Amino acid sequence: MELFRFQQRTIPFTRHMLALNLVSLVTFLLAVLFLVTRGLNLSVEFTGGTVIEVSYPGNADLAQVRQVVAQLGYAEVPVQHFGSARDVLLRLPLREGLDSGQQTEQLLAALRAQTPEVQLRRTEFVGPQVGRELVENGLLALAFVIGGIMLYLAVRFEWKFALAAIVANLHDVVIILGFFAFFQWEFSLAVLAAVLAVLGYSVNESVVIFDRIRETFRRQRKMNTREVIDYAITSTMSRTIITHGSTEAMVLSMLIFGGPTLHYFALALTIGILFGIYSSVFVAAGVAMWLGVKREDLVKASAAKGDPNDPNAGAVV
Repeated sequence: MELFRFQQRTIPFTRHMLALNLVSLVTFLLAVLFLVTRGLNLSVEFTGGTVIEVSYPGNADLAQVRQVVAQLGYAEVPVQHFGSARDVLLRLPLREGLDSGQQTEQLLAALRAQTPEVQLRRTEFVGPQVGRELVENGLLALAFVIGGIMLYLAVRFEWKFALAAIVANLHDVVIILGFFAFFQWEFSLAVLAAVLAVLGYSVNESVVIFDRIRETFRRQRKMNTREVIDYAITSTMSRTIITHGSTEAMVLSMLIFGGPTLHYFALALTIGILFGIYSSVFVAAGVAMWLGVKREDLVKASAAKGDPNDPNAGAVV
């Protein structure tokens, strides 16, 4: 299904890749600077704290619960429904001079001053050691994802494409983290899940473009590398608009209507999808072009073996 037709005229994407990649480099370096100087505002899961679950006699008003928590001096504490509209889950960060039990008693007293029927369901303490393990496991998960993507692309395409895709993926991840560091948005396990999702989403777009580049190299033997890349990206534009437009509409609906629970998760996905489209077109394809990808890298095997699907198999390149 091609609702948008761009193939009447090939768009010269490669003409602007140098300028746009310089902008990407500056943005990437700024994101690294913010991560180094400001750091991430890690949530209770990473830093340690107290997880409290309370139950109300009727539907709980999360806005009122957040107001009570704010009056106790806790800023931007995650407050969400848990299981039903009557159950509320809160994550309180560590506070100097108070242990987990004192935090729980203080919060429960404040909530009961507003609604006497509030019942404590459970309380758990998350120590700093658990937080450090989560950070280490999260970084390990990122490393495994990146390694798997690189291996897959190296096997399916060529090492230059694998390296280009990893550069584009790291570009997306670091910029997302840079946004969270600059604005000091809370970085939770949900946001980490969003970052991992963006990795897969971004590489999917890169694979589509790389596959079309390989196909174009096989069919259009008179085109040079820049012309092949321009044609390949132009021919996938309709698919890109439909796919990413639909996905972004869904993510924006979570961002706007999902409430505080989904806010930062949806925000990370929104930023990641937008930069993922950009990086797949201009960063991944641009890096592959500058690494010197050429027709012989992608079609020499099929030509040598006489691939029946290649009408020009055996032809002199």
